[in-house]
Amino acid sequence: MRTFSGLILRMLGWKITGNIPPSVKKCVILAAPHTSNLDFLIGRLAYFELGVPVKFLIKKEAFENPLGGLLVKMGGIPVDRGRRNNLVEDVAGLFEKSHQLNVIVAPEGTRKLSVNWKKGFYYIALKANVPIVCGFVDYKKKEGGFGPMFTPSGDYDADFKIIETFYRSKTARHPELFSLSPKNEI
Repeated sequence: MRTFSGLILRMLGWKITGNIPPSVKKCVILAAPHTSNLDFLIGRLAYFELGVPVKFLIKKEAFENPLGGLLVKMGGIPVDRGRRNNLVEDVAGLFEKSHQLNVIVAPEGTRKLSVNWKKGFYYIALKANVPIVCGFVDYKKKEGGFGPMFTPSGDYDADFKIIETFYRSKTARHPELFSLSPKNEI
């Protein structure tokens, strides 16, 4: 799968940059910008090519079709966005039980314009005491990969400045739907 994924990405003109240091066995990976279903495909191919094992949070409705079983095999964790639940505690518990775990979260929570990112990724990382890695796709440069990694300090606003600074330079497939696009100031 690794070779096949790399071949597909190169055929599509995409380049993968950055990495997660091999010493980091557990982390929360942000998936942004997220304005298209194509983001998932590019990202999943990149993780296969890099050999990075991942789980990803995805709305439960995505599992309610014939491809639902495939999503589970690929690492999907269903999320019920319609009600309050213990998602932070549940995912933090997965980290506690695992020797190696990388969980991908799309903090925008939707492919539509979202000016207020969901904070669950932050509280999962904080509770599990794992770093946050800024994963990205940049359609202008046709690059995807990993940017900065940091351990959450407990001060969400201060830590979000790191995230915001990094993602401001990334171009979404649909820039008008990405709140950190230069045209869409939060």
